[in-house]
Amino acid sequence: MDAILSLRDVAKSYGGVKALTSGTLDLYPGCVTVLLGENGAGKSTLVKIMTGIVRADSGTISLNGAPIAITSPDQARDLGISAIFQEAVLFDELSVAENIFITGRPTRARLPGIRTVDWAVMNSRARTVLARLDPSIDPGVRLKRLSVAQRHLVQIARALSNEARIIIMDEPTAALSLCEAEQLFAITRSLRDEGRAILFISHKFEEVFELCDRYAVFRDGAGVGQGELEGIGRDRLVNMMVGRAIDQIFPKLDVPIGDEVLRVEALGRSLEFEDVSFSLRRGEILGVYGLIGAGRSEVMEALFGLHPAHRGRIVLEGKPVRINSPQEAIGLGIALVPEDRQSQGAHLKLPIRDNITMPSLQRFRTGPFLSRRKQRAESSVFATALGVKMSGLDQRVDELSGGNQQKVVIAKWLATQPRVLILDEPTKGIDVGAKAQVHRLMGEMVAKGVSVIMVSSELPEILGMADRIMVMRRGRVRGVLDRSQATASAIVGLATDA
Repeated sequence: MDAILSLRDVAKSYGGVKALTSGTLDLYPGCVTVLLGENGAGKSTLVKIMTGIVRADSGTISLNGAPIAITSPDQARDLGISAIFQEAVLFDELSVAENIFITGRPTRARLPGIRTVDWAVMNSRARTVLARLDPSIDPGVRLKRLSVAQRHLVQIARALSNEARIIIMDEPTAALSLCEAEQLFAITRSLRDEGRAILFISHKFEEVFELCDRYAVFRDGAGVGQGELEGIGRDRLVNMMVGRAIDQIFPKLDVPIGDEVLRVEALGRSLEFEDVSFSLRRGEILGVYGLIGAGRSEVMEALFGLHPAHRGRIVLEGKPVRINSPQEAIGLGIALVPEDRQSQGAHLKLPIRDNITMPSLQRFRTGPFLSRRKQRAESSVFATALGVKMSGLDQRVDELSGGNQQKVVIAKWLATQPRVLILDEPTKGIDVGAKAQVHRLMGEMVAKGVSVIMVSSELPEILGMADRIMVMRRGRVRGVLDRSQATASAIVGLATDA
């Protein structure tokens, strides 16, 4: 079988930074190919070149064996290439049908030389495409009323409406529940069986081996291997990704657990969570697990003062406290790394230096002035500790890969020197090498006496890192398991009442 799309030695630089040095990839019809690589390996740049967002500096691209140049997103679409991004490129105030046909809307002649949108035809076509994916989605409803999973289906519908032969899925399950992810997998398999070539980007190995037929691995801006997935084990793929063996993705340190630091009693917030009680001790990692809608993030936002609780009591170091704002939480030594790094975690247009030091600027004052020297020294320490791949501390955060943006957000809150560190999905969208770095850093923090609350929807992470595990369902605590008691079936059973 011949490849439908081939890239050879594709390169791209931004100023003096080489984002891609030798991108090599083959996509085959009727195959799901996983693209693996650490954050900063060149995956995002390769996708931008394939979809016409940026142009390659050198290298060759062939479609059905014929050389082509992809110069714009419109041309990529005309060639049958479409992408479904983790951060959905959709418009909340437009209807589902308008989002599906955001380009190439059906029109009809009203007067000589004047054409208008044919709304009836557009809605009819949208309904036909959606019938293959989720017939319950109304093409006339505004997009903002849809769930995250349904938004992904709208992106797939857009690709199908363009008769895409090559579909790129960039971390499509990052914000989906297990059931929603299974629905997406079923749709992906049906697209594959129709003969479409699928490029699937994911950091979750359980997804890779469940769904994909082939693999391609990038490291440091270059393709380092590709082929059939059958017979290739996880360890081999990890070794190709990072250039070294990772023996322990979850480096759990044996840290003595100290006295109680935080106690939460019957915490409640109307329509979000109710009667939430738990404790946290010095040097402990408390894992919090639950399916989407369980109320995990809402409880953590209440503890940080983003959306204060309506009821209940918070006791810190033996003293009752009220937390009505993030400023109060920071003053009490509580820090929150939010799940949504794009809108809540980072100031994307500001440099790495300013992002890392922003919550703790008072420490860098010399009289009425800000000491840039102290600020750079502090931000350098944390950026280095987390392995942020950057051209320098003055680089803007929006120029970094998603995983490196997440590292900057974690560094920002570690720099506040917290007593209680809340990590909400800390390794979401981060590759396996970076996950090990974050987990190792968590171990170092608790060894220094910091108490950690880790919210995660990844069972291996919860089982690998947590000392105790609190399971939530529908806004309530369903149980707390010690590490010795915790199994995947016990945790899922509490989360689903199975």
